[in-house]
Amino acid sequence: MNRSLTLEEIAKLSGVSRSTVSRVVNGHPNVRAQVRERVWTVIHETGYQPHAAARSLVTHRTGILGVIIPEAVTTLFTDPFFPHLLCGITKTCNSHQYHLLLSLFNDPAGQEEMYRRVVHSGHLDGVLVASTRVDDPLIGRLLEDHVPFVMVGRHPDNRVCYVDVDNAAAARMAVEHLIRLGHRRLGIITGPRSMTHVQDRLQGYRQALEAHRLPVDEALIGEGDYSEMSGTVGARQLLSHSATAIFSTSAMVAVGVLKAVREAGLRVPQDVAVVGFDDVPITSAVEPALTTVRQPIEDMGSMAAELLLNLLKSPQDEQRPAHRIILPAQLVVRDSCGALHGK
Repeated sequence: MNRSLTLEEIAKLSGVSRSTVSRVVNGHPNVRAQVRERVWTVIHETGYQPHAAARSLVTHRTGILGVIIPEAVTTLFTDPFFPHLLCGITKTCNSHQYHLLLSLFNDPAGQEEMYRRVVHSGHLDGVLVASTRVDDPLIGRLLEDHVPFVMVGRHPDNRVCYVDVDNAAAARMAVEHLIRLGHRRLGIITGPRSMTHVQDRLQGYRQALEAHRLPVDEALIGEGDYSEMSGTVGARQLLSHSATAIFSTSAMVAVGVLKAVREAGLRVPQDVAVVGFDDVPITSAVEPALTTVRQPIEDMGSMAAELLLNLLKSPQDEQRPAHRIILPAQLVVRDSCGALHGK
């Protein structure tokens, strides 16, 4: 049909009352399954679109979830982690007929303005937060304002719901793999250490060394910013301290490590073994293909969105324990560690 239909016309075509159509559109549970199906069939066949503003007045919902990534805008487009995460979030939101609002900013002032105009003013039903620092004031404000939210990544506050992998165990698995291959001078390049997943991966690195009675040499611990360049710079430092293996806690950092090893006239894996993190497509496309820790990034995004939507179904004043979902990670062995060819 070319013109916009009214609720009364949808009711007439469905053979039900206007109030029944309203209950169906607004997800009210007290509607028989057969009636609900008949109404939605008419809605889909006619292309009827409920008026969003009117619907929100009835349901107190906007049908919009926010995704907040408190990182520089450039990070979103250079780190392949985020597109995969957003893909998982989007799939879940689409299946539940929710829209997404993505918020990016380069400084605290931008975050404050976004919070005031969008979050605090009630334009969002809930918020997903990814890649935030432990001391980011955003988390405290969301808790104080009782905004439903879920994080992708562990947070130490026991009131926060999140989805993550066991980053300490994942890092320990990667480092112990290198130790079993005979390496004793193992370096690591982390992301910003103010982030919990970075702290956890560094902890796993230390645990692996200590479990095998190897000294923790601070000169073999570098800090990057998840960029390829930081991997190259960090690897130069570690190679100057005779590292024979480097564990990079992100994919793009690992790509930078490969570049630094080549610049030094060394070979991977014959002279230096390299292990990365995330297992995004670039890890198998580079030469040599990277051994990496695989975390289910899309699943993390999808489950975080599902968890948030479930929170929205609970009464706002209901006291409920925070939900934490920990997904498994696995080591994907390729050429860069030397295990496949005995170095």
